[in-house]
Amino acid sequence: MDVTDATFESEVIERSATVPVVVDFWAEWCGPCRTLGPVLEKEIAERGGAVELAKIDVDANREVSQQFGISGIPAVKAFRDGRVVAEFVGARSPTAVSAFIDDLLAPPRADGLIDGLRADRAFPGVLAALERDDTDAALAAIVSLIGEANPDDRERLRDLAVALFERLGPEDPLVVSYRRQLAAALY
Repeated sequence: MDVTDATFESEVIERSATVPVVVDFWAEWCGPCRTLGPVLEKEIAERGGAVELAKIDVDANREVSQQFGISGIPAVKAFRDGRVVAEFVGARSPTAVSAFIDDLLAPPRADGLIDGLRADRAFPGVLAALERDDTDAALAAIVSLIGEANPDDRERLRDLAVALFERLGPEDPLVVSYRRQLAAALY
């Protein structure tokens, strides 16, 4: 579907709460954009509705392009739950585009790590916070535990924190704050 500055909020941000939406930022004059567009369309069509494609002409829709810092095209951003969860700039091969979409549709890595905590009954404070959907408290607990943890537990806690960062997205204030705290605790 083609989206505009006026329809972006409903067609992409709100829609991404239901299904992941891949946004192709393009322009008519851009040769690589004309190459990438059909590849995206084919790969997304093959997923049978599991993901949707939105196309936005950057020349005609400068507000959204500026909002998302588009400085080179083609630019592709994948949205889930109203935020960017994956992206790339430039034309990509069909294989790379397929892998990008497969990664987008894969269960979040954090889910598997949390299931592992449940199975092992490891880090009960972290798990309790996650089960309350309190990511802030879970990250605080991870940071407080990591400094004194044995090497294996340190790595497991670091992996979980990074997976939670991925789930939240790079712009989330918790990610910005806790990424620094995690680095300080690790090093």
